[in-house]
Amino acid sequence: MTDDGCMAYDQSLRKSGRCLASEALQPVHTAATVRVRDGKVHITDGPFTEAKECLAGFYLIEAADLNDAVQIAAQIPPARVGSIEVRPVRELTSTSGERRQV
Repeated sequence: MTDDGCMAYDQSLRKSGRCLASEALQPVHTAATVRVRDGKVHITDGPFTEAKECLAGFYLIEAADLNDAVQIAAQIPPARVGSIEVRPVRELTSTSGERRQV
């Protein structure tokens, strides 16, 4: 997938006002996995798991519902050669009852 195709789609999504954030990510060989066990930080070079597919980037979009999000995801150029995972933002609730989406 060419960067030009992805950038053109990104611009159209931003112009529609539905894109809250988006970024391309460096290849998986640049990744580091961080774990904290018993108070000690452990860093492993590379991605979390060995997989044939990798996270190449992300879009944070405003969608009415899951169906709307799926329709938007189907237009992302890499969907033609790979796959797009669609997930809602998870709302966190603190012990004081404060709610926040992250």
